[in-house]
Amino acid sequence: MNLIDIYIQEVTRRLPEKSREDIALELRSTIEDMLPDKYNEQDVKAVLEKLGSPVALASGYLERPMHLIGPRYFDVYVTLLKMILPIAAVVSLISMIAEYFIGYGGEESVINVVLGLLGKGLVTIIEVGIQVFFWLTVVFAVIERTEKGGDPLTVSLKKWTPDDLKNIPSMPKKKMISKCEVFGSLMWTAIWATLYFYANHLVGVYEGNGGRLEFVTPAFNQEVLLQYWPIVVMVIVFEIALSLYKLIKRQWTKRMALGNSVLQLIGTIVFMVILLDSNLLNNDYITYMSELFTITTLQFKSWMVGGAIFIIMIFGAISAFEGFRKARIR
Repeated sequence: MNLIDIYIQEVTRRLPEKSREDIALELRSTIEDMLPDKYNEQDVKAVLEKLGSPVALASGYLERPMHLIGPRYFDVYVTLLKMILPIAAVVSLISMIAEYFIGYGGEESVINVVLGLLGKGLVTIIEVGIQVFFWLTVVFAVIERTEKGGDPLTVSLKKWTPDDLKNIPSMPKKKMISKCEVFGSLMWTAIWATLYFYANHLVGVYEGNGGRLEFVTPAFNQEVLLQYWPIVVMVIVFEIALSLYKLIKRQWTKRMALGNSVLQLIGTIVFMVILLDSNLLNNDYITYMSELFTITTLQFKSWMVGGAIFIIMIFGAISAFEGFRKARIR
């Protein structure tokens, strides 16, 4: 994409979606009218310099003010808010889940555990969001009012110039990585890690008793699971690092797709090794489930281990394929 395309993209992405197409056509026509017949890059830069910062121009198209704290630092403020909020929410959730299970005694049923975590997690996210929003707004409001006004600044805290457009990655929508996707990845890591390290309290057979579900038999031997904790922690760290890399890059690249494929391969191998451990499944659980499905214990064990390995391989292959597919989008 050339400078004109990127400039229009930077203006319209700050506008309501329903008006983006019309304003993009209008803005392109305006720019072309201001350019000479045979123009070069310097002519384009001169025209864009006259039009000014995309932030200021987008604000002019809106009927309402485009800022809470003032136009000068608005772009920096919004960028930091979008970056800090998901990270703070994930960190607080992981801390809350870890704190909950450190003091977990195994008396509560899984339904009560899940409902308790969902309720507490929702409250935690709201509290953290309010705190981050409040303090970040206060900081920028103070900065805005203690400094003399001027043109809106870029994220690098410098006055905008057309050369800044060269540092903006132009990306197709299907290639972009949303913050929701990153947040979902981190949440999934927190969920499966919690289930892994507290499997003897959460994963197994539940029976109803007086309107409540009681945990009867764990599915896995926790001692066996904990034998593999170093390589499992390595996978967790790799997943978190890849999620943060996605947050920084904001789009799929060949390097990211390769890293994701390596992660899927390592994760698949690690969990295949764990699942193939002959002592992994609890004998009482195997007996209970084989009687429930009226099959032999050997059949149930083969079915469960084989099914789990198959699902892990399928999801790993899909994730790796999707990564390379998105990375190839132009």
